[in-house]
Amino acid sequence: MEIEKLRENNELIDLFCNLAEIPSPSLKEENVANWIVKYCQTNNISCKLDDYGNVYANVPATDENKSSLLLSAHMDVIGDESPVKTYIDGDLIRAKDRTLGGDDKAGVANALLLAKEVANSQMRHGGLELMFTRDEESGMSGIKHVDFSKLNSKYILVCDSDSLGQLEVSGASYTIAKITVNTYKGGHSGIDIADKTRENAAKLIADIISNLPQGVFYSENNQVITSCNLGGIRAGDVNVTNVINTHAEATYSIRSASRSVEEELKTLMQNEIAYANKEYANIAKFEITFEEHLPPFEKVEDEYIPILFETAAKKVGIPYKISSFHAGAETHIYAGKKNKNGEIFSPYLVGLATVYNMHSKDEALDYNSIIQGHKLIQAFFEAFNN
Repeated sequence: MEIEKLRENNELIDLFCNLAEIPSPSLKEENVANWIVKYCQTNNISCKLDDYGNVYANVPATDENKSSLLLSAHMDVIGDESPVKTYIDGDLIRAKDRTLGGDDKAGVANALLLAKEVANSQMRHGGLELMFTRDEESGMSGIKHVDFSKLNSKYILVCDSDSLGQLEVSGASYTIAKITVNTYKGGHSGIDIADKTRENAAKLIADIISNLPQGVFYSENNQVITSCNLGGIRAGDVNVTNVINTHAEATYSIRSASRSVEEELKTLMQNEIAYANKEYANIAKFEITFEEHLPPFEKVEDEYIPILFETAAKKVGIPYKISSFHAGAETHIYAGKKNKNGEIFSPYLVGLATVYNMHSKDEALDYNSIIQGHKLIQAFFEAFNN
């Protein structure tokens, strides 16, 4: 089937292709934001840009006794400002010679069409909010500039997972740990090697590393919750072998969907450094620092959304998976923030389409999956307002 015929026969596919064909690399999303605003104005959806250029849309409640729901997706994509030409390849939508932008135009399209349907229906509901953000791919500055105090919803579906039927209930933090070793004396490996007041910083950091965990630190139900990965080591010069090194450093990435387990890991690392400082007092100084780049998105005890998601998926016959993911998303920024009523958000990462080879020129979206994904979000919204 030609892409034109498919777009003519399916409103969601046409909506997705319209969005995908507007180049929107990070911090250059103005054209797609303006297109979204016009779409909302045409379809009876209240919509505006915030001070940072994020798009906020709202379908007011028709039943004040029900709760509102927020759908969130990002407008930026991996790729440049070159033209995007979509085409069909079997069951896949691709872009000619470049990234497609299925991440996250699929989420934007699904959210927009649902808003149009709700705004122009007689359905009794508690309201639907939409948040379309800038710069998710390069720095998450868009979501960080959102005024959360203006949002009504407690429950948030971040429509940014790459597989249809996924509901991610927690996600890992990202923290960089840096270890440094500085010895008080260096020297010549031939002349000074027997001096017991001299230690080689490269050897000392190797000893530290050998005592620290590498890989999975903690898991639950065969899912990684906390990990620790050695990123790199720097000490001396591989071409110089006659120097007793005085400086060495190592970096780690720590990812954890549990704040308490992450703190346990940090304490273990700090204790190792403290022990080394005691053992090599007056010979070397060991230090460790932690720099959090993304907070954890922790699982909440409330099972309301997972139960509704399972119900909706079964209703429309879509295989589903409720799990944790070991990476970052805008869920992490929503988690811990409060809405206008002072309620702490309960965000979830949801998959409404399947995207292959994300962020590459071979990126493709299964168009049957995005159609099924819309049936899923329709069924979920109905269950949410039942």
